[in-house]
Amino acid sequence: MDIIKSIEHEQLKNKVPDIRVGNTVRVHQRIKEGNRQRIQVFEGIVIKKQNGGLNATFTVRRVAYGVGVEKTFLLNSPLIEKVETVRVGKARRAKLYYLRERLGKAAKTKEDVGARIENKEIVVKEEMPATEEVDEAKANSTVAEAPVEEVKAEVAEENK
Repeated sequence: MDIIKSIEHEQLKNKVPDIRVGNTVRVHQRIKEGNRQRIQVFEGIVIKKQNGGLNATFTVRRVAYGVGVEKTFLLNSPLIEKVETVRVGKARRAKLYYLRERLGKAAKTKEDVGARIENKEIVVKEEMPATEEVDEAKANSTVAEAPVEEVKAEVAEENK
């Protein structure tokens, strides 16, 4: 494996949220202010999703006090605590840039009424069980371990 790909693979999250364009989501982001940390919630419509491995991003748009605000989040960022789906929207396009010119209720997507709100996560990479550490511990131990069947047979003979 290439060195760059191996470093990127280490940085990937194990599970990433299943985000779709048109959905209304609530993003919980960790904010650092001096030596304090807090979680800030940003709720809006996903207007764009870009796939790029480690650099995958999604853009969320909301209207706050009459001003449109768009925020782009890295999908694999450690600062993103969780992403909740609030509403499932119908979108027939990959990028919903046309929502920028709309105002009020027209700036929303139609709700997919039959869809369930599921906060699914996609498994990007599976965690490998630590089998090597167990094998090394057995190899380094000086005490010889007998199989369980032999121990049971010895205990049964002693009890007779």
